Amino acid sequence: MGRVNFGVSAFFIFCLLGLSANAKVFNIGSKPGCDITKALLKAFNEACQFPTKSTVLIPKGEYKLGEIEMTGPCKAPIRIALQGTVKADGNAVHSEKWIAFRNIDGFKLNGGGVFDGEGNAAWRVNNCHHTWKCKKLPISIRFDFVTNAKIRGITSLDAKHFHINVIGAKNMTFEEVKIVAPAESPNTDGIHVGRSDGIKIINSFISTGDDCVSVGDGMKNLLVERVTCGPGHGISIGSLGRYGHEQDVMGIKIVNCTLQETDNGLRIKTWPTAACSTSASDIHFENILLKNVSNPILIDQEYCPWNQCDKKKASTIKLSKISFKNIRGTSGNKDAVKLLCSKGHPCQNVELGNINIKYTGADGPATFQCSNVSPKLMGTQVPKACSSPVTKPLK
Repeated sequence: MGRVNFGVSAFFIFCLLGLSANAKVFNIGSKPGCDITKALLKAFNEACQFPTKSTVLIPKGEYKLGEIEMTGPCKAPIRIALQGTVKADGNAVHSEKWIAFRNIDGFKLNGGGVFDGEGNAAWRVNNCHHTWKCKKLPISIRFDFVTNAKIRGITSLDAKHFHINVIGAKNMTFEEVKIVAPAESPNTDGIHVGRSDGIKIINSFISTGDDCVSVGDGMKNLLVERVTCGPGHGISIGSLGRYGHEQDVMGIKIVNCTLQETDNGLRIKTWPTAACSTSASDIHFENILLKNVSNPILIDQEYCPWNQCDKKKASTIKLSKISFKNIRGTSGNKDAVKLLCSKGHPCQNVELGNINIKYTGADGPATFQCSNVSPKLMGTQVPKACSSPVTKPLK
């Protein structure tokens, strides 16, 4: 009978920890308050070489964690169970990353823990929101070429730069992720994705100082669903076209989301002095609730921060198959809808259906602006939609 009780107790312990009973567990073996950089890397490397499923456990408590790269390929699926809080050096600003996961197939990160980037001290020396000639601060968490992965139930707090950056990923899901930084924190994008295929960001909360979700070039098949965003700069496709050799963007769905007190809402932005000729297509925004959002719907093909380009030149990024449907709520300024497309490559196949955006300011009512686009209109249009003559696209 004693042996039976032990087995049941062990089972419940694994359940409480959120660990799989058939996975080998590698504990960092460090006390709270310690620097776990070396211990975590050692535990990860051992787990990575284990022939069957494994878990690296960071127990409850606060730990210091320096710059670290956890790199595969691994022999079997691997999981990081972060139950405690790992804290970065608040003054460390000499690297482009804090934590990196690279070249791992079959990866999980969960446990309900916190990545605290301690960005407050670093934000004071960050001037990247004023000039592109600046030294980048560390991204909190990088996922480089990670496939078949699920990131669930973790929190990223006060990143020095981007909270999460994803590149080269395939089949990756972020679920119940919480991202928090003050509205005034510069360049603290929540989740930035690019050159990846098949990413889902669902049922998450992002409150930060820059884009909640930003989409770079080469992104294909992205789903953002049931995400609450704000404060921040909204959800952005781009900016695109600043650099040469950029790749096409396609298959973007932003659905059933709430944006509150954001500086922008649903935005697509391209540089007018594009260094390449690529496209962004099959982009759909649907069932979005707005709460005092500035620039709720915005296509900006004259995006030119810091006046680093010639706005007289036309963007060479081709935008097509774009829809905004069932967008409702309140605007923080009178510019509720702005579709400012390229005079060189006017937007093609743009649809708007059931737009109901209200503005109650003294300089109202809300307005709808468009250039170089003739959108297809369906259902309600508040504010009243405009139409724009479209010049013939350049060949």
